[in-house]
Amino acid sequence: MNRRTIGRLLTATLSLALLVSAPFVHAADEAPDALIKRVSSEVLDAIKSDKAIQAGESNRLLALVDTKVMPNVNFTRMTASAVGRSWRVATPEQKARLQDEFKTLLIRTYSGALSQVNDQKLSVKPLRSAPADTDVTVRTEVLGRGEPVQLDYRMEKTPTGWKIYDLNVLGVWLVETYRTQFAQEISAKGVDGLIASMSERNKTNAASNKT
Repeated sequence: MNRRTIGRLLTATLSLALLVSAPFVHAADEAPDALIKRVSSEVLDAIKSDKAIQAGESNRLLALVDTKVMPNVNFTRMTASAVGRSWRVATPEQKARLQDEFKTLLIRTYSGALSQVNDQKLSVKPLRSAPADTDVTVRTEVLGRGEPVQLDYRMEKTPTGWKIYDLNVLGVWLVETYRTQFAQEISAKGVDGLIASMSERNKTNAASNKT
């Protein structure tokens, strides 16, 4: 499996694991492994039944990710972790811009990956944790064509339920990957330079989706 394939699988499976839509489940009472299992089934069913998603309508995919993914992620923690030490010295305005641009970047990444999801299934391994734990790792395997791929989800318990704040696929943590990229840009151009770089990347991605 080459690096490009792994990268696509990373974004696709993260999207698959994050998308949530279940009005009859009280999220605050749902166990983290149950959340991952339920979400995966719902997303697979949605993709298979929605012709617009299958056709790759970008606006529909963007709206889906924005409304279903982000409410189930500790997004402030993800952004702060990805930005690293510079987050502590960033101004409130810079933090707001960083979160906005990072959110847009991830939404577009997820929406692009969703079009590649087809016959994959998620096998959730028994959760190794104590009832009082507030930070756990849910270990899973993605089953489909080819060899099974091991995935780990870092999750924390919040007043509104369990939230995902990082993902590991084949030893690669998503937040750490972005932290390395962002650190290089901050070192060269500062926090404002990172914001400008993400903004330009998002504009390029938006233009590509229109073509």
